Amino acid sequence: MEKFKSGFVAIIGRTNVGKSTLINKLVGEKVAITVNKSQTTRTAIRAIVNRENSQIIFIDTPGVHKPKTKLGETMVETAYEIAEDVDLILFIVDSSKKEITKGDRIILEKIKKMNKKTILVLNKIDLIKKEDILKAIDLYKEEYNFEEIIPISALNSKSINTILDEIEKRLKPGPAYYDIDEYTDQTSRQLVEEVIREKALKFLSEEVPHGIYIEVEKMNLRKTTKGEEIYDVDAIIYCLRNSHKGIIIGRNGTMLKRIVSSARMELEKMLGTKLNLKVWVKVKEDWQDKDNIVKKFKFN
Repeated sequence: MEKFKSGFVAIIGRTNVGKSTLINKLVGEKVAITVNKSQTTRTAIRAIVNRENSQIIFIDTPGVHKPKTKLGETMVETAYEIAEDVDLILFIVDSSKKEITKGDRIILEKIKKMNKKTILVLNKIDLIKKEDILKAIDLYKEEYNFEEIIPISALNSKSINTILDEIEKRLKPGPAYYDIDEYTDQTSRQLVEEVIREKALKFLSEEVPHGIYIEVEKMNLRKTTKGEEIYDVDAIIYCLRNSHKGIIIGRNGTMLKRIVSSARMELEKMLGTKLNLKVWVKVKEDWQDKDNIVKKFKFN
């Protein structure tokens, strides 16, 4: 019988290359928020894939970008710290770019220094011609001795088993670190915070979302008079300015209602329980540079 294998795999790449979409496809469950805006993932999320002969623990890292705040610096540091400490790296690039971008080049240089086993994933091949896929493969082949180069479209499930097979081949024999019915190590509170933030990112204008963070102040599970389980959740959306607060709440509270309603519907599906969700909006200027808040986003 084949020996059971396990290992940790860091998913690394620039912002907006499709890391979170891919991780959700690999796991078959929603573990990372996906919005068509950059710097969506702030913390490192562990996602677990249980296969017949292996357990693969993916760590979805924050997108690598040029930081402008302490929060940004923490996100980039986190991505590299994780990459140093895993069995394998999954490096994702946007194949529709004709050349290796400055951001990809920086990541590539880090990988070379670490000399880590790395599988390159060329994402968004649905946006380019076949001959350009081959050019992209040749371009990266010259740069580093990748374990494998896999062209994919993260919106399409076809390549998922290929990626998982290639990873499994390269793992060492080891134990299952998590129960086989687990697919993430996020707590219910973290899940609530992330889903509220996803809905805010989805509905709000471009300048507001990156200046918000969500904090769940209370999350209690109780039984209703009919004996049904329900979560009572109090959460706060913190933003940087009063003008942002007005946008988040919206005229007569319409925007906040929209965010809360959408988050509640999704969370009830994810948690399998009714949710009584109350959300307030408060201003906390310069929170992105405050150590006591930024440390929440460090990887443990």
